[in-house]
Amino acid sequence: MQVELLEKLSAADAAIILEHLPEKIKTALIARATEIEYPVEAIIEMALASFLDTEALGFADCKLGRGQ
Repeated sequence: MQVELLEKLSAADAAIILEHLPEKIKTALIARATEIEYPVEAIIEMALASFLDTEALGFADCKLGRGQ
């Protein structure tokens, strides 16, 4: 099996992540995605990327150690 490296989170991966989150966080992420009319995978990606790099909009922009 080959692993494909992507600079974005897939819908399938987002669904797996959502399954494992506490209900309160899951609900908040889905609500935010609905509110700004973005796919939930984009919202999860933005949340993770901004945690790692406060200046990043998504994984493609993420540079560890910057913005801290």
